Amino acid sequence: MRALGGDILVLASHNSGKLREIKALLEPFGISARPVSDFSSIEPDETGTSFAENARIKAHAAAAASGLPALSDDSGLAVDALDGAPGVYTADWAETGNGRDFAMAMGKVNAQLEGMNAPHPRTARFCCTLCVAWPDGHDEIFEGQVHGQLVWPMRGSHGFGYDPVFVAVGETETFGEMDPDRKHAMSHRADAFAKLKARLLAR
Repeated sequence: MRALGGDILVLASHNSGKLREIKALLEPFGISARPVSDFSSIEPDETGTSFAENARIKAHAAAAASGLPALSDDSGLAVDALDGAPGVYTADWAETGNGRDFAMAMGKVNAQLEGMNAPHPRTARFCCTLCVAWPDGHDEIFEGQVHGQLVWPMRGSHGFGYDPVFVAVGETETFGEMDPDRKHAMSHRADAFAKLKARLLAR
C-alpha cells in the first residue's frame, strides 16, 4: 500500500461525466484533479478483457504522460440475463460512426432482453474499477458495485451513460431521475472511491 502524496491527481479520462463525478469526490481532500488532456491528447487502446486491465492501461499511460500520479476509472453495466454483457464493452455498445450514442445502446440492451423474453425483474449491476498509478509503475486497484434492475422506457435526464434505465435496489427513481448528489452517494463509483479513500487518502 502506498499513500497518495501531493495535491494534484491526473484523471485518465476524456468522459465529461466521469470527470465531473471524480472531481467532486476528490475536492473534500484538497486534491486538484487535472484531466489527462492537459498533458496528452493520445488515448491508449483499451485492449483488456476486464475492468481492472483497462483501468491499469489508462492510469499507467496518464502517469507516464504527466509524470504525476494518475487515477483511471473503467466501469460498465453487467446485465444478469445477458451473462454479464455489455460489461467491459459497455461503451463499445454505444459506438457509432459519429461518436457514442447511449440512447441507442440502452435500446440495444432492451431489444436483446425483449428478444429472449427475459423475466422481470431484469437484474443488473454497475461495476467500477479505479486504478491509481504512479510514474514509477506502482499501482493500486479498487473495485465497487451497485446492484439494481433495468426499466424501460428510459427515465430522466441526469447522469450519463446507462443511468436512465437503472434503478438501484431499494429505490424507485432511475439514476437518470435521481438528484446527482444522491446518486453519487450510492453509486458503484462511490463504493470504489470509499475503498480508495480508506487506503490512500486517510489523513
